[in-house]
Amino acid sequence: MIKNYVIDTNVLIHDPRAIFKFQDNNIFIPFPVIEEIDKLKTRRDKVSESARSINRILDGLRGEGNLKDGIKLENGGFLRVMAVEPQKSIDIPRYLGTSPDDSILYYAMYIKKMDTSISTILVTKDLNLRIKADSIGIVAQDYLSDKVEIDKLYRGYAFHTGKPFKTDEYEDIPPDLLELDESVFPNLYLWLNERPYRYNGHKNVFSPVNTSYISEVFGIRPKNYEQIFAFDALLDPSIPLVSLVGIAGTGKTLLSVAAGLKMILESKFYKKMLVSKPVIPMGKDIGYLPGSIEDKMKPWLQPVYDNLEFLCSLKGKKVDEYLSKKDIIEVEVLSYIRGRSIPNQYIIIDEAQNLTPHEIKTIITRAGEGTKIVLTGDPFQIDNPYLDNSSNGLVYVASKFKGSPLAAHVSMFKGERSELASKAAEIL
Repeated sequence: MIKNYVIDTNVLIHDPRAIFKFQDNNIFIPFPVIEEIDKLKTRRDKVSESARSINRILDGLRGEGNLKDGIKLENGGFLRVMAVEPQKSIDIPRYLGTSPDDSILYYAMYIKKMDTSISTILVTKDLNLRIKADSIGIVAQDYLSDKVEIDKLYRGYAFHTGKPFKTDEYEDIPPDLLELDESVFPNLYLWLNERPYRYNGHKNVFSPVNTSYISEVFGIRPKNYEQIFAFDALLDPSIPLVSLVGIAGTGKTLLSVAAGLKMILESKFYKKMLVSKPVIPMGKDIGYLPGSIEDKMKPWLQPVYDNLEFLCSLKGKKVDEYLSKKDIIEVEVLSYIRGRSIPNQYIIIDEAQNLTPHEIKTIITRAGEGTKIVLTGDPFQIDNPYLDNSSNGLVYVASKFKGSPLAAHVSMFKGERSELASKAAEIL
């Protein structure tokens, strides 16, 4: 059944192409949303990029018809930018003020009264606006197109759940001989008889991997099977995209930095390591901090610096010896990454759960030939007010790339930082 969807500004900023993802329904963009977008496009950050993208999309659609009367979209939907004169439409309830949110609520009420035979739904990522809408009888929901149910997130590895299986008889194991608790995708890991395997989609077999408990990577060794899987993915140049999702203390950042240093300084696979992290709010200007980009970003990237310091100490080195070499480690502000082409680098994006799917796409599409991107984060520790554990870019990428041989994903649950840290992550 056809529905009317009223789109809030934050949905379009979150995904500039959101209007094309409501199938054959009616999409209404209130005029106050267009005004808000106009104000946002002058900012110097990711928000302004999204605002300008929306403007370009809407301007392109003007060639298909009149936005006031409505335009038929290729997917069968109907888009209309609505401008309403309050005094000529419906009475404004006393409880509605003049704020942008209240103006959008007014438009939703107007559209609902305009045709009572069609359900009207306000789509917004603003929790408070959804509550206000519900309190006045307007159905409201989050933008669901890019949501991934966190409890159904692809784990990235599997276990054999059937009768005991003798691995000594096989070098490579066809998956149909096993009873697995996870669907088989390229680069799915398998822990079988205390040995790690990885699925080879071209041969349709699980092949043993070289990484083990005794493998040493820049002075450290994996402490559990999750870290074995992670190291294998991080050290394989044929896997250019790795996502590590896990709670605090599981070793996501430490393993990523250690593997990067090994691949740059010892294996010589990459020219340098580029590290970054979302500055929340995403893209906020960091010019108010003194010093160079490295100095300004250091407070945000302190976990990476801490791990660098620890790893260098294992080698008897001081971290400044590496940081002072510009050809080895580079700190980048994500706001400035758009438009770049980055070849032959090992890129770590820490705290990637604070990125939107659109922002993650912007980063990954910057990867040039021979570049590896590592995304790490905890989807249950999100600072972005418009994201949650199901809609952030990190889990979105892990879900979307699970069928690609170019990517590997490992969900990490075993805390190894300390007994106290593990217990805190479990019970607090």
